[in-house]
Amino acid sequence: MKYFVKVFGCQMNQSDAERIATYLEKYKLKLASSIDEANLIVFVTCGVRQSAEDRVYGQINNIKKKYLDKKIVLTGCLSHRKDVQRRLKGKVDLFCEIKSFPQAVSPFLKGGLRGILNKQFNRKNLSSTLPLVKGECFDYLDITLKYTNSYTAYIPIMTGCNNFCAYCVVPFARGREYSRPADDILKEVKSLVKKGCKEIILLGQNVNSYKNLTPTLSLSRRGSEKKINFPKLLRLIEKIPGKFWLSFLTSHPKDMSDDLIEIIAKSKKICEYISLPAQSGDNEILRKMNRKYSIEHYKRLIKKIRGSFQRFNLSCTAKVEPCISTDIIVGFPGETKKQFENTAKLLREMKFDMAYIAQYSPRPQTLAWKMKDNVSKKEKERRDKMLTDILSKTALENNKKYIGKVVEVLVDKRFDLEEFRAPARKGKVEPWMGKYLAHTRTQKKVIFHSNKKIPVGIAPHHNASELVRGEFRESQNREI
Repeated sequence: MKYFVKVFGCQMNQSDAERIATYLEKYKLKLASSIDEANLIVFVTCGVRQSAEDRVYGQINNIKKKYLDKKIVLTGCLSHRKDVQRRLKGKVDLFCEIKSFPQAVSPFLKGGLRGILNKQFNRKNLSSTLPLVKGECFDYLDITLKYTNSYTAYIPIMTGCNNFCAYCVVPFARGREYSRPADDILKEVKSLVKKGCKEIILLGQNVNSYKNLTPTLSLSRRGSEKKINFPKLLRLIEKIPGKFWLSFLTSHPKDMSDDLIEIIAKSKKICEYISLPAQSGDNEILRKMNRKYSIEHYKRLIKKIRGSFQRFNLSCTAKVEPCISTDIIVGFPGETKKQFENTAKLLREMKFDMAYIAQYSPRPQTLAWKMKDNVSKKEKERRDKMLTDILSKTALENNKKYIGKVVEVLVDKRFDLEEFRAPARKGKVEPWMGKYLAHTRTQKKVIFHSNKKIPVGIAPHHNASELVRGEFRESQNREI
């Protein structure tokens, strides 16, 4: 009996997929190498943009045309939508929200292959009081998972969102904010570090609104209730012994406090990479998006972050200049050319290292769904390209600052010589001999050469990747 998990979208979905896989293997299912050999296929979906949604429809249709007997479970951000359920009726065997995955799937897994292939799998009248297997919990975040990557691990610290940005489906798809108990998070980090994990990435739709309000036994002998916010959680994780990097995704500008900025700048373990989505450089568009901050406030935050790193770097040799990335939406309903120019101005002024630029896509249930999508596709593409061109220049300027510097990197891969083999007529593979792909603490990709073999996390027979140090040179500028 084999399963296959197909993932779309963000790092949170990647982490959810690991929990799904662990749960399925609890019932003796084995991972299939491809969809073709799987009996059960789980789609972890993304509803942020229409393009991601369309890929789900296309793949499910293709599977059902080719294999009538395969069973499909659809979870993630599309699973709760009635229009999606109607469109995929007869093709998807079970729709379930990710937070209910164990409860929804367990009745069928208990019957083994017969239970999964049984026609009852099509029923959706699932009770909220189904009996549990001993040791089973309906909170999917409590599932002790088997990580697919031995040196980098994603740890969800919260899920859901209370912000209700006008374009975003998360509050509808994942519900209101729920923060995991700090004890659970600390236990998971300690376990990973003990196993040799080198990079811990904390996840949440809005990590800096994390609040632990449950009794925290490890922090108090009496087990009294402790209120732990995100900066306090970071301090607790930083105290865990071991050499590892710590980072997090994603922050909301309205919750980026001075306390949080200070701990990031001071910490030796927290990486100098900050994702701070602006979404727009125009105040009127930000108001329509329901972002709850002004562009002036956003600019002050960037200035404060960079200033804090300059101030505290004097006492911390491990720190480097912070890398700041952002998210931008172009073509939001009603966005004029003048308003877009304010966004272009923001990118020029802030000189971001990275920006994830998206063309606005109407999403059902959101407030913006009711607004007229009056910016043409062609104009959205023009604005997208314009911002990308600005980003290319600012990112290159920032990358050049690394030339001549020695920095710590985490090795991701040793290049496969077959993959990069020179043209057959020359038959030379030497240019890639001993070359490695790695990334810095600021998430910049690096290619470097070494005459000695360096353990790589994704290579066979290695439990963890190593942290090594290398120097950027002028010739490596294009490889950053």
